Amino acid sequence: MLSRLNIDALNEMQTAAIAANEQHNNVVLLSATGSGKTLAFLLPILDLLDPENKKTQALIIVPSRELAMQIEKVFKSLGTWYKVTCCYGGHLRETEENNLQQPPALLIGTPGRLADHIRRGNITADTIETLVLDEFDKSLESGFHEEVAFVINSLPALKKRILTSATEAVEIPDFIGLKDPVKLNFLSGTEEVPEGLAIKIVQSDEKDKLETLFKLICYLGNRSTVVFCNHRESVERTSEYLTQQTITNVFYHGAMEQQERDSALCKFRNGTSNILVTTDLASRGLDIPNIRYIIHFHLPQTEEIFIHRNGRTARMDASGTAILILSPEEKRPPYIARDAEKIALPEINILPEKPKWSTLFIAAGKKDKVNKIDIVGFLGNKANLKKEDIGLIEVKDFFSFAAVRKVKMGEALRLIKDQKIKNKKVKIDIAK
Repeated sequence: MLSRLNIDALNEMQTAAIAANEQHNNVVLLSATGSGKTLAFLLPILDLLDPENKKTQALIIVPSRELAMQIEKVFKSLGTWYKVTCCYGGHLRETEENNLQQPPALLIGTPGRLADHIRRGNITADTIETLVLDEFDKSLESGFHEEVAFVINSLPALKKRILTSATEAVEIPDFIGLKDPVKLNFLSGTEEVPEGLAIKIVQSDEKDKLETLFKLICYLGNRSTVVFCNHRESVERTSEYLTQQTITNVFYHGAMEQQERDSALCKFRNGTSNILVTTDLASRGLDIPNIRYIIHFHLPQTEEIFIHRNGRTARMDASGTAILILSPEEKRPPYIARDAEKIALPEINILPEKPKWSTLFIAAGKKDKVNKIDIVGFLGNKANLKKEDIGLIEVKDFFSFAAVRKVKMGEALRLIKDQKIKNKKVKIDIAK
């Protein structure tokens, strides 16, 4: 089963979590972002599922739709026969209602959407015996608290509770019903600065740090980089400035429509853009491998946020660099070592090499019975693209994205303009 995930063996935290869950019904798992917590609770859930039971048996509550989709992807990768369904805001509730007519063994969702389905009677809540609160500190923040309480209070048959978090500084409310939990703490001593992480500082001459950011990106080159801002408006302003400077980038925040969010993350994953400008929404739960640089354009408001942002890089055995940009009024945060290296930016800015990929949007997905093999075949046969001209393909429920070499995109679009995929003509264009 692990081989399906390209994993040779479980790590120490995952092994400890499985052992604890075999012996206890209430488990709290604290472990750093990127350490593999998803498998640490999915494997115990799998052991508890009964193939003869055709009702919903386990529920995972998550703070974001991206995290829900990521957990669903990992579960499906395990290759079980159990049905899994995701419920989250940002797309049609009716689609989920159709999926819930045949109850999934495992249900994953955000608090608000789960509560909505329970109120409408779409979820067989009285058969759920296992509950996971993943990133529970985020799910219990203001705005979610009431809905999480409603969902948990709607689960009369609950026997097992698993809570996970990448931080320790959260009190667990009584309504969760956690009695004498076993606590596994894999945070202490190692989570603050991963072994492969370097932390550096850039001093900005101006209060508005945009020009310094531009110079820094020119200095770093075309490596995979996440730029963190503290507000949505700042994300869009920063992205727009970089675009004006001809720096290819995408932005991502919580106020965007689901298709816009999927498009931005897909472009970042597939190399259409090497730069993602985002809020702290992207500091957890996103599946984006091989990020080389984290730029703190705005200083994180707490050390905890700093740690979570940095968790996007230097994961597993990889190395990475976190860079803070300080304006003249800003002081080095106390959790940054005094001897942290300072980067001296060159006077001349050399623009990074442009990405070699572009992203194709296809208005058909899983619900249209379209898969990756269909898209590869379509692009090969109808657009005359060779295997090396096609990059990462992501198939969502109602649409798909395919990376195509930029130099081939124009001719490919011309060739497939009036062609059908799976005997159906659908909108195909460069992803917005």
